[in-house]
Amino acid sequence: MALLSPSRRVRRTPFSEGVEAQGIKAYTVYNRMLLPTMFASVEEDYHHLKQAVQVWDVSCERQVQVQGPDALRLIQFLTPRDLGKISPNRCMYVPVTDQGGGMLNDPVLVQAGPETYWISIADSDLLMWVNAVAACNGFDVTVSEPDVSPLGVQGPKSDDLMAQVFGDKVRDLTFFGCDRFKFNGFDFLIARSGYSKQGGFEIYVEGSERGMPLWHALFEAGKPLDVRAGGPNLIERIESGLLSYGNDMTSDNSPLECGLGKFVSASQLGTCFGGRAMREELEAGSAQMIRALEIEGKAVPTCDRAWPLRADGEIVGQVTSATWSPDFATNVAIGMVAATHWNGGRALKVDTPDGPREARVRHGFWN
Repeated sequence: MALLSPSRRVRRTPFSEGVEAQGIKAYTVYNRMLLPTMFASVEEDYHHLKQAVQVWDVSCERQVQVQGPDALRLIQFLTPRDLGKISPNRCMYVPVTDQGGGMLNDPVLVQAGPETYWISIADSDLLMWVNAVAACNGFDVTVSEPDVSPLGVQGPKSDDLMAQVFGDKVRDLTFFGCDRFKFNGFDFLIARSGYSKQGGFEIYVEGSERGMPLWHALFEAGKPLDVRAGGPNLIERIESGLLSYGNDMTSDNSPLECGLGKFVSASQLGTCFGGRAMREELEAGSAQMIRALEIEGKAVPTCDRAWPLRADGEIVGQVTSATWSPDFATNVAIGMVAATHWNGGRALKVDTPDGPREARVRHGFWN
């Protein structure tokens, strides 16, 4: 594999110094920023994530800040999800769609203050889209990218570590609950969320200068808990059915095709971008949908491009993420499968770089 050449175009993060000291072995680039992906090995990191606690530099989850009297009205215009339950103590997962109902991003929305919202984005240039929609439709808002860098604390011992640094009250946060907690005299916005199914938190670090003091405090407090640096783990995310925007879904796919129908509110389809297309899809049914797949045989090679799925020689979908799972002793995968073939148990064939393999559609993901 070729090396990644560093440059100013690929941005370092407020935590890069700590990441490097922890022995980073691999990065990817996400929102033009470094995202750590491996420290010991993908498999060893996976086992540790399931057993202990990790600190993740996920600064690449950049924030699109929308501030002003029309802030919430603008964001509601961008998503088919009803935002009526958003509050300073509740963040929300909100698919953002274009005029054709295609997925532009799948961010988390946080109310950061009065008339101030952070759209914590996946890997795409949503800032330009939001700014253009605001300017062209006369919304009274300011759209910007603030100096806010999320830091993840993930794993079954995450509550214990967070309580050591922020106090026991942090344990009371429910899933997608959020609140402010004090550290070194500053209130940090913290949500019980994160890109794993092992439990954990995301700390929205306002001000790059606050990054490393918090990093050091977490590692010092976490020594008895076997804390390590980590990052989104390929094996764990596939087992858990956590989709990767730009990989498992793109603007070619609707939220319904991505299995996100519960985040599409019929009441919003008359006013949001792509609402008409999504209403028609709801009435007619989706032609394809994300499904969990099990691929037979030895460990599959790296899935860095879509692998065609076939039935009787005809293409009926594609595999977009796949890897070997040590815990389940099989190749776990995510794919987009035609409606005619997505029922659990259906036998298919997938064209891998090593040749065709038998594959089976599962009823659900592993975790």
